[in-house]
Amino acid sequence: MSGNYEYLSQEWMDAVISRVRDSLTAEEMKHVSSSMVNIVENCPDGKRRYMYFRFENGLLEEALVGTDDDEVASKNPEFRIIGDYDTFAKISKAELGARSALMRNRIKLKGNMVKALRLSSVVDKLNKIIAQVPTDY
Repeated sequence: MSGNYEYLSQEWMDAVISRVRDSLTAEEMKHVSSSMVNIVENCPDGKRRYMYFRFENGLLEEALVGTDDDEVASKNPEFRIIGDYDTFAKISKAELGARSALMRNRIKLKGNMVKALRLSSVVDKLNKIIAQVPTDY
């Protein structure tokens, strides 16, 4: 056992929530109010996984992780971002920026593209915090 969290597990998401709430201020998140679900395809176990984040006035209000069978799959966020496991792993490690992944067609976006591009720097701040969580991919 490495002491790391398994990527996309509930324990990993709990650690992400704690780290984000301890590390990011509303000002750093530009007081954003938005929600997104990352739909992670081609996971090692063959399942599709979901990561859902909802911010209100720059503060993380809700974050969920799960599969097609869980509550997270039925969420109706402002943005739906679809990509494969390897791409989301690179984004979560802060090795690949959200805007870059979108422009290179590594992820697909459903939602307002102009607003998404405007928020990409905020999402990258979130991913830099996520990258600090010790994780086994």
